[in-house]
Amino acid sequence: LQAVDQYSQYGEVLYISGEESPSQVKHRGDRLGLSGDNISIMSETEMESIYDYVIRKKPRVVVVDSIQTLYSSNFDSIPGTTTQIRECTLKIVELAKTHDISFFLVGHITKDGKVAGPKLLEHMVDSVLQFEGQEGLNYRILRSLKNRFGSTNELGIFNMEEKGMVEVKNPSEFFLSERDEKNLGSIVVPVLEGTKIFLLEVQTLVNESPFGIPKRVVQGFDRNRIQILNAVMEKKIGLNLSSKDVFVNIPGGIKIYDGAADLGVVMAMISITKGIEISQKIAAIGELGLRGEIRKVSFVDKRLKELEKLGFSGVYLPYSNKKEIENNKYNLKMIYLKNLAELAERMK
Repeated sequence: LQAVDQYSQYGEVLYISGEESPSQVKHRGDRLGLSGDNISIMSETEMESIYDYVIRKKPRVVVVDSIQTLYSSNFDSIPGTTTQIRECTLKIVELAKTHDISFFLVGHITKDGKVAGPKLLEHMVDSVLQFEGQEGLNYRILRSLKNRFGSTNELGIFNMEEKGMVEVKNPSEFFLSERDEKNLGSIVVPVLEGTKIFLLEVQTLVNESPFGIPKRVVQGFDRNRIQILNAVMEKKIGLNLSSKDVFVNIPGGIKIYDGAADLGVVMAMISITKGIEISQKIAAIGELGLRGEIRKVSFVDKRLKELEKLGFSGVYLPYSNKKEIENNKYNLKMIYLKNLAELAERMK
């Protein structure tokens, strides 16, 4: 509804509600403080009636909530079936192309987080955007799964407040607001998501395994990548974790795909295993190779500026990035590393 209100500034918007009555939609709009100007609400689920109305009124934007409630009277199957979703979407695509109308289709998702209905639905639209959130947390993550107009790696962070969804202007500060001055098994990593840099905390915990098979519990990071990092640490610096339970967590519900977070994970593991505290103003950037080398990462200048902006005092980073940034001035102490052996020596 907030998006509908914004689009209404540029022309007539039609909101087709297949799940709620117009009075329910209006009540939500009043609660959010929306004006309602240039917004029409239609409580209809028959595709033929919607088709005729849209051709007659020609709104600038149409929102369908939800596509699973629509049906075509030309078919006997019930709403939400593969046939109905496909045929209704085809009609909508025809309307959008013929009359230059933008359509937003709200869809249900399955238990594993995928768009419900035939895969064809995702192929027929220009963009697929998904809101994600964890129970008990006020913020929501808007993630692009498909985008014909740009990158699919972009993220938007929104906070759920009394007046609706509010954009979080500084996500890094938002995610790092609860850290202590000194931390065991925890460090900050600047990761790249699309064109944005997010500062995220990597938390690790290592315990003696009371059972024969040690556990590997990972949230927000690639579990196979953790296995590789553990193997490299054991081989190159003698940090034996094969008989211990290892837990890795990225607080906030965001999953890290950026290889530049490897060095942060390794430092957090060494910290918790050897009892070495890490200052909350220290960060780590670097990808780890199988030979124990710390490899060059991309967009290092952008990552350093984000750390500087949030008041960090030092950063561990690959030596191979030194030439790229040595002429730039940062209010950060640079600690360059070539390999794991140098890191282990510094963290004694």
